Amino acid sequence: MTVSTRLVTLDDVPAVSALYLANLEFLRPFEPVRAQGYFEPSGQREVIGTALERHARGECVPHVILLDDRIVGRINLNDIVRGPFLNSHLGYWVSQDVNGRGVASAAVTRMIQVAFEEQGLHRIQAGTLRHNFASQKVLARHGFVQFGLAEKYLQIAGVWQDHILFQLLAHDRP
Repeated sequence: MTVSTRLVTLDDVPAVSALYLANLEFLRPFEPVRAQGYFEPSGQREVIGTALERHARGECVPHVILLDDRIVGRINLNDIVRGPFLNSHLGYWVSQDVNGRGVASAAVTRMIQVAFEEQGLHRIQAGTLRHNFASQKVLARHGFVQFGLAEKYLQIAGVWQDHILFQLLAHDRP
């Protein structure tokens, strides 16, 4: 099993759309409520196109997660802030059929490298729903530490939900 990540491209739109559509029920408890068009190729073309524009401005690093060259998820460094902050937000998801097999963990390892070695960031922040123990384990395994609780942080599954906040500083990296 070889897990890697790479910059998403517009050529990935059909595969990413198909993956989302195949995983709608699995992802629903962890995602905002979205119009059906978001998951269709036209919606993903817009999402990925916007992400690539933001990447060109240095505001995000949007990747796909690959398992043996098959797209199985997405992972991003979002909301990159330069200057004295040098911070980003990490977000990721993997397909249900590879969940629990170390794929997300391997992708997070790669994005930590991208954040600190390629982007020169000082800090990566991540938030999980209180009940998302799998993601909390992935983050802890990589040295992320809990630093707070954001009440009603994001509207997920149609409800404002609390998120546990984690961070990893470049000098604390395992």
